[in-house]
Amino acid sequence: MAGARGRLGRFTEAVLGGARAARDKALELRDEFRTSDEPERALVAPLLPRQEVRYVGLAPVRAPELHRAGSQLTDAVAGELAEALDPRALFNLLNIVNPVVWVDAVMTPVRLAAGVLLLPGKAVALAADVAEEAVPDEPAPAPREAEARPPVPLTPEQEAFRALFRLNRHRPLADQLAEIAYRRRYVFSGDLTTLAGSLLLFLERYTGTPLAVTDTHLHLLRMGRRPDEGRPDRRQPRLLWSVERSRVARIDSDHGLARLTQFPSTIVFDDGSWIRIVNPATRDDQSRFLAAIRDIPGQRPAG
Repeated sequence: MAGARGRLGRFTEAVLGGARAARDKALELRDEFRTSDEPERALVAPLLPRQEVRYVGLAPVRAPELHRAGSQLTDAVAGELAEALDPRALFNLLNIVNPVVWVDAVMTPVRLAAGVLLLPGKAVALAADVAEEAVPDEPAPAPREAEARPPVPLTPEQEAFRALFRLNRHRPLADQLAEIAYRRRYVFSGDLTTLAGSLLLFLERYTGTPLAVTDTHLHLLRMGRRPDEGRPDRRQPRLLWSVERSRVARIDSDHGLARLTQFPSTIVFDDGSWIRIVNPATRDDQSRFLAAIRDIPGQRPAG
């Protein structure tokens, strides 16, 4: 009997020891993934005078590629179809009656959310500054093709818009914008003339775009990832897109399938438009984001 009790005691101690080791390892991992956005907030604060910076993302947000089951094939087919269709067919699919008027309507929310970037010098400087890291422009036409297709005449503001989003100067803006709207129609409300449409254009054409939240605005930044510890931080953040918090009707967030690394959210604006984004960050970073938007209506992850 004494021997049985001894064996049971040793077994109990082994179980408890394993539990303690597992707990210590979990705490170690939690501390390893615990982060702070204080360095990023210090870099961004000078760009946003008279605003209280409450959150700056540690990773760039993006429009999701796999936004629903089976969508990868759907998107591939849609991309091929968008390129193969005659522009007039795309206009019909998107209910675009007058392409010229539509292009101006697409520029309207960009003027609202990123108006200073539509100044010719600003647009060219930003596009040139991030050309190596940003999404590449469409391939330049071959010399003979360029001779046959001269640059499309544009107003100074239209040219700034084209440069800002690195669209092809040899093709009409309406054709290229319609292709983007059709190809990405499942990740936003489908209309580029809205606030969601303006945000989609930046996410489509730029990389390295974290979100920032202040007491008055929601911002999209152009900023690289934090350098490794011990290396100098030479990042120079730029402001791409901004809207007042009052224009954000709700933000619905979830943990997503990749619970520890990706956090999908749907942002709904007061013009009725919406866009799905994915924040590939740590749980700690997502907690800070949720705290910064706690007074904005919407669904939040449970637990």
